[in-house]
Amino acid sequence: MATYCYGISKNGSRDQALTVLKRDYPFAPSPITKRKYGLLESTLLWVRDGFIDRYTAERLVFPPVLRIISAELPEEFPFHPNWKTDVTHPAYWELTATVDHLVPVSRGGPDHESNWVTASMAHNSAKGNWTLAELGWTLQPPGKFGDWDGLVHWFVDYTDSRPQLLTDGSMRQ
Repeated sequence: MATYCYGISKNGSRDQALTVLKRDYPFAPSPITKRKYGLLESTLLWVRDGFIDRYTAERLVFPPVLRIISAELPEEFPFHPNWKTDVTHPAYWELTATVDHLVPVSRGGPDHESNWVTASMAHNSAKGNWTLAELGWTLQPPGKFGDWDGLVHWFVDYTDSRPQLLTDGSMRQ
């Protein structure tokens, strides 16, 4: 990349910079793939994996549980809908169950449940478009929903006794 910058700034050779870019830093954007999972598919995956981060075997929490805690304790446990890190409590990153593609779609992995695993938001973000081999990570076995339910049963019981919490659109889903 230094050669690219050097080519532009030192002698102004755009052609030289383009040659270096194409040779050393080729870029072929992948077409955007619309994800095939929604809230139901995500929840079924988390149940399948027993609410376990498949990269670390750490327990994760059903995301609406954390949203309820934020609704009940907004100052102590804040949340921002765009996940702004300076406004969202760090526990969201560590505890929220997300869907990750074991083999990234950008690397040829299918957007299919056979390629989906449960991961925390932090590990999902850290993994990015890397493969497990490139990161030196290993896939952990799924947990058992009977051993840890991600507080799904707590969520159902709590919202049954406080239906006003479900007036929020994201919570109702």
